[in-house]
Amino acid sequence: MLQLVRFGLVGLANTAASACVIFAAIRLGAGDYAANALGYAVGLCLSFALNRGWTFGVRGAVRLSEIVRFGAVVGLSYLVNLTVLSIMRDHGFRESAIGQGAAMVAYSVCFYILSRRFVFRSTATEVRP
Repeated sequence: MLQLVRFGLVGLANTAASACVIFAAIRLGAGDYAANALGYAVGLCLSFALNRGWTFGVRGAVRLSEIVRFGAVVGLSYLVNLTVLSIMRDHGFRESAIGQGAAMVAYSVCFYILSRRFVFRSTATEVRP
């Protein structure tokens, strides 16, 4: 349960950081897709570090296999995000906090499930003190 709470807190921090970047970029004239990509790029390193160390308690050197799995999960989750964003745009939510918010929720749900079951599942048990 503590792991889920920590994941949620990391997710909230990442969502807040990503949202600030996204909405600032939109305000500065970037379109939906560019703003969205920039926001998630900023949160990528923060997410890996906080989830690896704090949420899942992985210690020791970062393994290439972790990075590859994390990258795959981020990529898949981002595709889910873009799919939802495109659907929202088609339904009248262009350059909209509602469209961006729905896309972020979809990303977060997908990212949690895959991180828990695929990215840090085995490494967390292998390297815990």
